[in-house]
Amino acid sequence: MKVLVTDPIADSGIAVLREAGHEVVEAYDVEGRALLDVVADADALIVRSGTDVTREVFEAAGGLVIVGRAGIGVDNIDIDAATDHGVIVANAPEGNVRAAAEHTVAMTFAVARSIPQAHVRLRAGEWAKGEFLGTELAGKTLGIVGLGRVGQEVARKLDSLGMELVAFDPYISEDRADQLGAALADLEEVLARADVLTVHTPLTPETENLIGEAELAQLEGGYLVNCARGGIVDEAALAEAVADGILAGAALDVFAEEPLPADSPLLEVEDVIVTPHLGASTEAAQENVAVATAEQVVAAFAGEPVANALNAPSIDESAFPRVEPYIGLAETAGKIAVQLLGGRVESVEVCYEGDIAEEDVEIVTASALKGVFRPLEWQVNAVNAPRIAEERGIEVSETKRRQAEDFQSLVSVRVGDGDRDIAVDGTLFADRDARIVRIDGYRVDAIPGGRMMVTRNTDEPGVIGLIGTVMGDHDVNIAAMFNARETIGGEALTVYNVDQEVPEAARETLESDERIIETRYISLNG
Repeated sequence: MKVLVTDPIADSGIAVLREAGHEVVEAYDVEGRALLDVVADADALIVRSGTDVTREVFEAAGGLVIVGRAGIGVDNIDIDAATDHGVIVANAPEGNVRAAAEHTVAMTFAVARSIPQAHVRLRAGEWAKGEFLGTELAGKTLGIVGLGRVGQEVARKLDSLGMELVAFDPYISEDRADQLGAALADLEEVLARADVLTVHTPLTPETENLIGEAELAQLEGGYLVNCARGGIVDEAALAEAVADGILAGAALDVFAEEPLPADSPLLEVEDVIVTPHLGASTEAAQENVAVATAEQVVAAFAGEPVANALNAPSIDESAFPRVEPYIGLAETAGKIAVQLLGGRVESVEVCYEGDIAEEDVEIVTASALKGVFRPLEWQVNAVNAPRIAEERGIEVSETKRRQAEDFQSLVSVRVGDGDRDIAVDGTLFADRDARIVRIDGYRVDAIPGGRMMVTRNTDEPGVIGLIGTVMGDHDVNIAAMFNARETIGGEALTVYNVDQEVPEAARETLESDERIIETRYISLNG
């Protein structure tokens, strides 16, 4: 098999491929037409961040089996196009975790003790001992934004220094945080309490500019360290906050635009430390990601499971046609359930009843988890969702019942936060037509898709009319409505399919009416 490597990786990874008997072609700095030509007969492609693997690349490489990313970020790979062409995409998320965590710790010490500034002054001939009064980390509070793999490693390292840990991560369980010695809190509380704030989230629409001017003001007197992704912190606001003395200092390894432009305001502030995206730049990390990527290529060629595949569900070929329709149904039920819960997820239970309970449903359960965790990080899918659940201490259970009341097959996804839980049940009509048939015990017949609003209200005349009027006042068109109730005059639940996003003002108006118990807006498109 021919393996094309278009970005430099450690020799140890190349050795793994050659020892397995594969041809390795190293073609660095190819792009455009040249890349399309050289990849045409490749069976595997290994890249880092320097090669853009576009739909054109997949179209040009008809025999491509796998694209391996020697690192974690896959922004430069069109995963949808890979899936369309049946190409596995795999990354190496574990290889540089320790390196990124250690760089974060190093930057924390550097900014707290003004080490780079003192070094520059001394090299310039100044003995400026009296001008640098540092901050000891022992006894201080570390605020952690994002308690994933790197965040957890940073927590362990700085906890050992005697720092108090407080973390913001809506999608990690309290039990897991407790194991790390961290107290969970909302972002405002973390900012208010932190002496040092470290950032460890992926860059998603939800996290872009997560830390802006208002948030920096809440961190008054503290330090900010970001070695995760550029764009999470508003760089102009950060430079101004440090220059004005609102923050004591900041240290960044990543930027919204890389390389960092020469006119960046960050470069004008002495107490802002910057490094050129060195988080994974250690010899050990580069060897780890190279070997891990090469091993996944070898596994793919051998038809074996690919450990960190991002788009390659595994199931017996003969069983797939029977299971495949339930994959999307389970993911949709998970998306609806987590948005209805509206808080931290402690547990996920997926239950199968009827004919579907006879099948191998591992991929369906993983798809349900994908739906639940979709807000967590953009690359979550049916392959890595179970691993994410394990890392975050979320209890996942799967149950099967041979009999299904009223339905030939039923899939139920139940999510809980430790205090309450909510279940969403779905089935298929005519084997393909997905329906949500129960929400939190209420029997409905809702078409899942697009935008939805779910309301709980007292069952009395005029309530549905009120909801329709308020939606109309806010230019929201109701496409369909599905109503259920416990008893006449009791509590009712209604699902509305809507053509536009339901604005917060509309929901506030509805919930100000004493007959409306709760409203939830659900988006299944993003």
